[in-house]
Amino acid sequence: MVGAREGMVGAMFIPWAVFLASAAVIVYAGTKLSRYGDQIADLTGLGGLWIGVVLMAGATSLPEIFTDVSAALMDAPNLAVGDLFGSNMANMLILGVIDLMHRQKQVWQQAAFEHALSAGLAIFLTALAAFFVLFGQDVKHGGIGLGSMLLLLFYIFGMRIVFRQEIMKRRQREHELVVEGQTGEALKPDKRDGLRRASIGFAAAAAVLLVAAPFLAGSASAIAEQSGITDTFIGTSLVGIATSLPELVTAFAAVRLGAFDLAVGNLFGSNAFNMAAFFFVDVAYRSGPLFNSVSDAHAMAALWSIVLMSTALMGIIYRVEKRYMLIEPDSFVIILGYCLGLWLLFQ
Repeated sequence: MVGAREGMVGAMFIPWAVFLASAAVIVYAGTKLSRYGDQIADLTGLGGLWIGVVLMAGATSLPEIFTDVSAALMDAPNLAVGDLFGSNMANMLILGVIDLMHRQKQVWQQAAFEHALSAGLAIFLTALAAFFVLFGQDVKHGGIGLGSMLLLLFYIFGMRIVFRQEIMKRRQREHELVVEGQTGEALKPDKRDGLRRASIGFAAAAAVLLVAAPFLAGSASAIAEQSGITDTFIGTSLVGIATSLPELVTAFAAVRLGAFDLAVGNLFGSNAFNMAAFFFVDVAYRSGPLFNSVSDAHAMAALWSIVLMSTALMGIIYRVEKRYMLIEPDSFVIILGYCLGLWLLFQ
C-alpha cells in the first residue's frame, strides 16, 4: 500500500521535474541567444529592430514551434493552439514587466517608432487566426489547411515590408554619415571573426532550444492529464509562459545592454512568428484541419492578446516627456490585463 502510494507520488513528480528542468535549459539558452543576437546586430549594422523582429524572434520562438509540433503529433491540438495564443499574451506581459522594472530608462519610449509596423502585423495575424478558430470550416489540401497557409503567406509578406523599411532607414543613416564627412567602414577581419563566432554561438543556442522543446511539451501534457485541467487552459497559461521563457530572458538581457529595439522587436516579432507557426502545427496534425479540431475558447485568448498588444502599441506611439499614472497606456494595464485574461479563460 505504501509502495503504491510512493509510486503514485513519484509518477506525479516526474512530469514537473522534467518541465522545470527543460524550462531551466531554455532560460540558459535564451540568455546566450540574446547576447549573440546583439553582437550580430552590431557587427552587421542591420540594427536591433530587424535583428529583433526576424532573427531573434524566429530563434526564441523555436520552443513554441517544436513544443506545439510535438503536441500535434501527440494528438493534443488544444495544447498546441493554446500555447501559441498564450505565448502572445505572455510576451506582452514580459513587455509590461520590463517597462515596469526599468522605468528610469522608459523602455517603450526608447524603442523605435517603426515597431508600430511589426506590432500591427502581429495584431493582424492574431485577429486572422482568431477568425479561423471561430469559423471552424477550414479545408485541408495536401496535408495543409487553407487558414494556416494564409497565415504563413501574410507573415512572409509582412516581414518583407519590415525589411524594406529597415533597409530604407539604413540608407538614410549612411547618407547622413556621408553628409557629415564620415564613411562607412568595411567589415574588418577581426569583425568577420567576431561575426562568425557570434553566428556559431547563436546557432548552438538555438539548437539547445530545439532539443529542450519536446520535453517541455510532453511534460506539460502529462501535467494537464494529472491535474484534470483542460489542455486549452494549460496550453495558454503554463505552456504559454514556459515557451516564452526565451523571450523573457532575451528581453531582460537586451534591456540591460541598452538594446531596447532588440527587446521590443523580439517580443512583437515573436507574436507575429507564433501565428505563422500554425502552418507547421497544421502539417504535423494528421487528424484533419487544425482549426476544425480546437476549442472556440482559444478565440478569447487570441482577442485578449490583441487587446494587450494594442495597449503596448499605444504605449510606444505615445511620446511625451512626462508620463502620468492611469491617464495613458502603461505597463500596469498590461500586467493586470494579462491576469484578467487568464482568469476569464479559466472560467
